Amino acid sequence: MSHLEGIIKYDLQYTPSGPLQESAVEEIGFWRQEMVKAKMIGQDPQRYGGYGFGNISCRLQAKTGRRHGRRFVITGSQTGHKKVLTAMDYSTVDNWDVSRNRIVASGPVRPSSESLTHAVLYGLGHDIRWVIHVHSPELWGTADRLDIPTTRPSVAYGSVDMAREVERLFTDTPVAERRIFAMGGHQDGLVAFGPTASEAAGAIMNLMAIPSTGRGGGI
Repeated sequence: MSHLEGIIKYDLQYTPSGPLQESAVEEIGFWRQEMVKAKMIGQDPQRYGGYGFGNISCRLQAKTGRRHGRRFVITGSQTGHKKVLTAMDYSTVDNWDVSRNRIVASGPVRPSSESLTHAVLYGLGHDIRWVIHVHSPELWGTADRLDIPTTRPSVAYGSVDMAREVERLFTDTPVAERRIFAMGGHQDGLVAFGPTASEAAGAIMNLMAIPSTGRGGGI
């Protein structure tokens, strides 16, 4: 089977370069594997036409030594089929411009097609250091009952409109406190975020423990 992946919709300025050190991606690799085990990130011929789904990113420390930098590392495009990633499978987003639908990236691979959504989240708060995009039919199907803030169904993933919609959620909904939102126009897609990987992942996993019935089935 060919290794299908989401289509990059933004203007990508990509410079091929060497990988980050393994130590720099060790934690992000651990949490990606946890999401793969939960079948929330990966690639399955029975799901979404065989396309890869889900991705994870982490803000990098500023080169000046300050804690908060603009750059972030994200799982690369066409890596969904891999159970375990190496440093060769990550891309660094060095800069972005949401208004121009532009991502500037470097590394051994191109960044995920969802990089613009990750970028807008990092731009919304210095306390956001981790972003996890997963696919869960159970949570997505019961987002209303679980009071998960949701983007409008008409808004497509990986677009400027999605970036603006995320900004709207921060204004109109308690998404900053919930640290999770559903993508109404992206089947089964949810995005969680937080100051630590465990808090971002916890925003997802804590909801999985809530008994529920709905159009997505029981949890």
